[in-house]
Amino acid sequence: MADKMQARYDVIVIGGGPGGSSAASYLAKAGKKVLLLEKETFPRFHIGESLLPYNRTIFEELGVLPELEKMGFPRKKGAQFHLGNGRKNIKLVFGQGAFTREPEAFQVERSIFDNILLRHAEKLGVEVRENTVVIKTYSGETNVAVEAKTGNESVKFEADFLVDASGRSNFTGNQENLKVAHPELKKMAIFGHFHGVKLDEGDKRGDTVIIRLENKWFWIIPISAVKTSVGLVMDKDEMALSKKTGAEIFEETWKTTPVMKKWMEEAELAGNIQTTTDFSYYNAALASPRTLRVGDAAGFMDPIFSAGVYLAMYSGKLAAETLNKTKSSDNSVNRHFKKYEKRIFDSMKFYWKMVEQFYTTPFMEVFLEPREKYRIASAVNAALAGELEGGWGMKWRMQLFFWIVKMQAKRPLLPRITFR
Repeated sequence: MADKMQARYDVIVIGGGPGGSSAASYLAKAGKKVLLLEKETFPRFHIGESLLPYNRTIFEELGVLPELEKMGFPRKKGAQFHLGNGRKNIKLVFGQGAFTREPEAFQVERSIFDNILLRHAEKLGVEVRENTVVIKTYSGETNVAVEAKTGNESVKFEADFLVDASGRSNFTGNQENLKVAHPELKKMAIFGHFHGVKLDEGDKRGDTVIIRLENKWFWIIPISAVKTSVGLVMDKDEMALSKKTGAEIFEETWKTTPVMKKWMEEAELAGNIQTTTDFSYYNAALASPRTLRVGDAAGFMDPIFSAGVYLAMYSGKLAAETLNKTKSSDNSVNRHFKKYEKRIFDSMKFYWKMVEQFYTTPFMEVFLEPREKYRIASAVNAALAGELEGGWGMKWRMQLFFWIVKMQAKRPLLPRITFR
């Protein structure tokens, strides 16, 4: 069947997750004619339920914050990091950081959260087509074209620009052979939703809890009044060698981890244990002719610090700002696109460095012994809340933090830890 040509748009967005919805919403608010193509039908299940405080600024700008607050999502005011043997922990309170402008976040069930963002984009005027699978994209000197399928119908769309927010499907990155996998962080996650997880009381009830073992880690994220997301991140090779199912490894590991027993001893699985792989990659270019990549279509990293949704929405916002000031016919396209690419790469590199260091013992030794001298602990707190524009005051403190970690590896400045 021949492709059926549709109307011409200012921007086509591939993907209706947080990055795509945000980019489309910002563009629509600026008066652009926007088409969003989503391969699934919302609401749909998705992992990655913990947000960062700085998401709140974006919610306010989009005008969706009141609707999110009505949903009664758990309030996340901090994050906890524990050694699995119970010997050491740290509890960060975002509101106590000297550089943190946003003191709290939401924990969300993504099927509900993502659907709210997508429907809000529709209310702002975005044309949303669900159950539409993109087959191929083309970039010319003056336009982009997208071939897609809706059911049995083949369709073709044209626009001035394209935003790829296709998530870990990484559509244009794979099409252009840009994907670069992290050479060491070959991880996988085993996870499920549970009832009866024994959470802390008071303000700490909504915390994200990370439990660090020697070569793997657990997350605990309350996503509703009765439901908690619990996951285990480990090396793919370790699971392959074990000859056990994901569910068997998950249960065996939490039952042999002292700290996990505190939360999980009365927990009951709600649904199935699931697995996901393909962790930690980035695309060698985040901008191609007339195309910008946002969120996981720019890069995906191990979810230790819950930065995924925030980086998706932050990059969606910057992509929209870039396209709003880029005229289709002038020679400023490359300049604006390169500036976008640099800002997103800089943001991704910071979290990548934190993730890489997290798997080293010297990092944990320094991280679990916070010092407020020179306000280094406040800088780390703000960084983990999502402060990406803190300027030189944040930058030199984080550089000093990483220097201390480097020195700790050579000669202990702080007490040594053991995971056993």
